[in-house]
Formats: sequence, structure tokens, C-alpha cells
Amino acid sequence: MVTIDHLGIAVKSLAAAKGIYEKLGLKVSPEELVEAEQVRVVMVPLGESRFELLEATSEDSAIAKFIAKRGEGLHHVSLRVRDLAAAVERLKKNGVRLVSNEIKVGAGGHRYVFVHPSSTGGVLLELVEADSNLPYK
Repeated sequence: MVTIDHLGIAVKSLAAAKGIYEKLGLKVSPEELVEAEQVRVVMVPLGESRFELLEATSEDSAIAKFIAKRGEGLHHVSLRVRDLAAAVERLKKNGVRLVSNEIKVGAGGHRYVFVHPSSTGGVLLELVEADSNLPYK
């Protein structure tokens, strides 16, 4: 079963961006640094899914480049899959373009891969492996 894991939102400042969610009474996770992606992240759980707020830690990061080009806002949609390796293999066999062929580890220890917007109607799609033992599930 595939479900929505989270919506990734690029922001200039986590401190400023998380305020609206706290004012709504939502719990915001502690900040986490994801060095490989050059971002600081907080999660805002919303039922079975969450918002992921992403702040660049380097002007060279994908998030900094996204904000410079498009401004703050929705960066990606993430889907939770049971078996990420199998999903990636199935996509490759069907000619789907990935941003990277390598499965990476991100915030909360989740394994993920991005599907290129050219294969998804212009949406950056992230696939995340479901693991009930990890935080932010």
C-alpha cells in the first residue's frame, strides 16, 4: 500500500516558518541536521502524514537553489512505500527517471529516493520506505 508520507516545504527560516503550526496547536519536532542534503529539518505531524519544513544550510544546497529560483513553498510530495528497493527497481524497468539511482538516508533515518519531475508531470516526487520503528512515521 502506498500512502502520502509528507509534503516537503522549502523555507528561508525554520524559526519563522514553524510559528504558524505552533499557533495552530500542532507539535513541531526538534530540528534535525541532514548534512548530506545541506538542510535543517523539522517535522509537523498531521494525522498519518506530516509537513517537512526544510531550511538550507548552504547556498549550494538544492533547497537554497529552489528558493532562489521559485521562492519559499511546496518543494516535493513524498509517498511511503513498503519496499523501496523493489519500487525503485520497478520504476527503472519502466523507464522512469530518478534524480539519483542511489537510495539515501535522510531525516529520522528514513531511506528515500527522488523521482525526477520529468517523469511525474512536473512534481518532484520522493519515495520513502515505511518503517514503523523510525521516528516521524
